[in-house]
Order: sequence, then C-alpha cells, then structure tokens
Amino acid sequence: MGARRGDGMGRLAWVCLGSALGGGARYLVSLAALGAIGTSFPWGTLFVNVVGSYLIGLVMHVSLETTLISPTFRLFLTTGVMGGFTTYSAFNYETLKLVSDGDWLRAALNVGVTLFVCLAAGVLGVGSARSLVMAFGRT
Repeated sequence: MGARRGDGMGRLAWVCLGSALGGGARYLVSLAALGAIGTSFPWGTLFVNVVGSYLIGLVMHVSLETTLISPTFRLFLTTGVMGGFTTYSAFNYETLKLVSDGDWLRAALNVGVTLFVCLAAGVLGVGSARSLVMAFGRT
C-alpha cells in the first residue's frame, strides 16, 4: 500500500516538531548537568544518551506490542523527539576532544560507560514496557 504524498509531509512535520522539542530538551538537560556536576566529564551528553536509550526502548516496545501509541506518534517520539534529544555527534566530538587533549583514560571511560549504560538503559526501557503491557494489556 502506497502512502499519499500528503501523509509523508505530515509525518515529516511531526518528526521536525519532535526534533525541535528533543533538541531543546537536550540543551536544557545538558546545561543542568554541567551546573550540577561540573565539566570534568561530558556528563550532560552521557545523561541524555542514557535517558534517550531508555525511552526509545520503552516507546518502541509499547508501540509495537500494543495499540497505545500510533505509528505516527511513535515516529514523532523516536525519530523526532529522541532523535533530537540523543547526541551521538556530541558524544563523538567530546570523545575526540579528550583524545586530542591526551586524556586517553577519560576518552576510553566515556566510550565504555556510554556503551554499557546506554545498552543497559535500553534493556530497562524494554523491560519497563513489557511490565506496562502485561499490567494494562495489549489494547
């Protein structure tokens, strides 16, 4: 079944709106983390990537296992909001900056912690979604 041209433009608008909201949230969360924890490590980027990993796992599982989240709202939340919120490009730059500063230990720590904690957050997100689906059914 082919989608009508207008449907695609509507989905694009939802992704763009979600990206703007996610990017704004990323900026505010990163500022808050820097203010609370400091600048000795890219805590803000790590935090948004962990939260984003959790939320993507949760939203995808709920939306694929139930009818609680429509395909368009799933696109808005995952590709839009979480795509704007998570920060691989910032993670990449901050890690390269640590390497260029000769801080190999923090660079390796950033890669290892980000990989492990974001994977764990994704697993927790799917687990949370499974619990929600079991508790409230597959409606």
